[in-house]
Amino acid sequence: MKANAKTMPPSEPHVMQTYGRVPIALSHGKGCWLWDTEGRKYLDGLGGIAVNTLGHAHPKLVPALQDQIAKLIHTSNYYFVPLQEQLAAKLCELSGLSKVFFCNSGLEANEAALKIARKFGHDKGIERPEIVVYERAFHGRSIATLSATGNPKIQAGFGPLVEGFVRVALNDAAALDEVARTHPNVTAVFLEVIQGEGGINQATIEYLRAVRRICDANGWLLMLDEVQCGMGRTGKWFAHQWAGIQPDVMPLAKGLGSGVPIGAVVCGPRAADVFGPGNHGTTFGGNPLAMRAGVETIRIMEEDDLLRNAARVGEVLKGGLEKELAGVAGVVEIRGQGLMLGIELDRPCGALLGLAAQAGLLISVTADRVIRLVPSLILSADEARQMVAILCRLVKDFLAAPAP
Repeated sequence: MKANAKTMPPSEPHVMQTYGRVPIALSHGKGCWLWDTEGRKYLDGLGGIAVNTLGHAHPKLVPALQDQIAKLIHTSNYYFVPLQEQLAAKLCELSGLSKVFFCNSGLEANEAALKIARKFGHDKGIERPEIVVYERAFHGRSIATLSATGNPKIQAGFGPLVEGFVRVALNDAAALDEVARTHPNVTAVFLEVIQGEGGINQATIEYLRAVRRICDANGWLLMLDEVQCGMGRTGKWFAHQWAGIQPDVMPLAKGLGSGVPIGAVVCGPRAADVFGPGNHGTTFGGNPLAMRAGVETIRIMEEDDLLRNAARVGEVLKGGLEKELAGVAGVVEIRGQGLMLGIELDRPCGALLGLAAQAGLLISVTADRVIRLVPSLILSADEARQMVAILCRLVKDFLAAPAP
């Protein structure tokens, strides 16, 4: 689908230029499709960056949110919010954990997790607690979460970073054993089960089990960042469940509210009571609208069997990509699980964002060379095949073109 060359890109003279935007402005959506203000139609392979679990304008979600807006949007945490307990109970049921703190975003959830790890250490008499983090990790853009992130490019210009982090390579259990031997102040291990911004890099089942064992042996908290890979995206409620383990701390966000801003930190018994009154808080977190969005998202996911759909359609999508791109020079690897997939190329490919949009497909590129697909969990097999057809043609043309 070609963009109209006569159409001027949207202008934003009063908005801080913190994003490199694709020059389209979206107007409305339905299911896995979006339309821009010029009437052009796009297949949404990005899902709001793994946020729009139920797609756009879901016929079960919209009336529920309209109902909630007509009742209460915000009250504050001075008072009980019954929907908080309802959503917390459901998250504990699905995860096997015991208590939840609600906030507004993945960054806030990860920030809370870091505070839990530090206070857990202080409560044990460790004056300067340390947290194990990972190469190529991404946990957010606040100063603390930026410090935990493993990307020098986005850290540049914001030093001095927060101290207290020990960085290791993913899927290297020996490196973690060495940290246990040489760093007596470590209190927690903090990792993404699948690194999203880092390039769709998966922690192996064997590694996750090893990390759980090492944490238990050393009295550390295991903190699994499921902000992007959780909420059914891989075909289970949480990606770590494929390994048959449980974390002590699990930050969630993105897909939990199907587009309504929400974050959560779900904790097991070792971490559930680390925070007491006054240790942490938020004005907007846990507001009735966000809680209703979370409750309804999970209800609809269960009713419509979206975990099974994510696994089944994810196989169609990944299988189609593997078939069409097999043997194509410049394609390094196709990886991921469910509806969280990455196609690594041998060169930077940021130009594919605009090219894909011109062809009627919305994607992202992360870690410079990895095409990321994180569509809504309602994606159909037919839509997955359409995505494969559009994207593979673009990738082949891109790789065949002479270097600029």
